[in-house]
Amino acid sequence: MCPGISTSNFASERESVRTCVVVAEERPRVALCAAFSKLFAPLGLNSRAVSTSFGCRVNTAICMQGAASPDPATVYVDARALRNDRVTLVEKGAPHSIALMESGKLLPGVEVVIANPETRGQCADSHLGEIWVACSHNAVGYFTLYGEEASLHIDHFNARLSTGDTLKRFARTGYLGFLRRTQSITADGELHDAVFVVGALDEALIAVFTWTHLLVVVAETESAESEALDLVPAITSAVLEEHYLIVGVVVIVDPGVVPINSRGEKQRMHLRDAFLKDMLDPIYVAYNM
Repeated sequence: MCPGISTSNFASERESVRTCVVVAEERPRVALCAAFSKLFAPLGLNSRAVSTSFGCRVNTAICMQGAASPDPATVYVDARALRNDRVTLVEKGAPHSIALMESGKLLPGVEVVIANPETRGQCADSHLGEIWVACSHNAVGYFTLYGEEASLHIDHFNARLSTGDTLKRFARTGYLGFLRRTQSITADGELHDAVFVVGALDEALIAVFTWTHLLVVVAETESAESEALDLVPAITSAVLEEHYLIVGVVVIVDPGVVPINSRGEKQRMHLRDAFLKDMLDPIYVAYNM
């Protein structure tokens, strides 16, 4: 659960522990937070001391829960609506409902907008979109960028909305989520906005490259081997309908096969080399689509 932390070494330090902030590049797991609190409760850790925070490569401190803050809000949303990029609140226990715990409330000086990752327009309150952040402690770039990767600097750290405030510069987090006004009061009397992180923009990793004039799509899946074949027509149809391109080869692989660098970017050239050297160990390969 938490590498490096054990009940024995925690017990010796519990007197000095006031808060335990879980910083993650994902949405808070309700069951995981509850299990953590339960594990260390016999050692004197108050469940109120455990809080969540969302941070990522472009900004490590976007929101946070304070020990004196109210309990983090949990909302229930329709999973079917989320698949269509809409946020529809439902009652607990409703069909197709899933629980989402807030990652935290925005820190002072942090501005967050929810943007459509394709059109870059600002999303309405009921829509799911990419979390963009503007504040003084945003990262300003990546270290040692070369070649075509250098252009990513502008896109990641100096993105602008196509609607609304088109002059302000934002950093793109690469995570989908939404904002929700809470009843918590800030120091200046305003109501807090809470960030709800749903997942990574590219949570199911798919990468493409060309090979002998053919478009190759490599897709990761956690599904059973028997279901891998069903992904092939879904992928080819989606690429044709959305991008008007014909896929030549579809490769279905296990999670973790698509190489990712330290900045979270797909390394397509390394993936292409592994494909050409037959080193991917695929679940299924479909040629001549």
